[in-house]
Amino acid sequence: MVIAGLVVPAMPYLLSFAAGAMLYVVVEELIPEMSAGEHSNIGVVSSAVGFSLMMALDVALG
Repeated sequence: MVIAGLVVPAMPYLLSFAAGAMLYVVVEELIPEMSAGEHSNIGVVSSAVGFSLMMALDVALG
């Protein structure tokens, strides 16, 4: 019970980290065009920047 009380305040941060890790796995592994040819992280970085920009616009204009 004491451990649950300590984890509950950190839950939003833990869940957002898990969501970010899942987005990375989806973009890196499940989209075949990202892995074609020479291995580069430009596709993953571009996806992260685009997602962050859209979330910022959603919050700002929402």
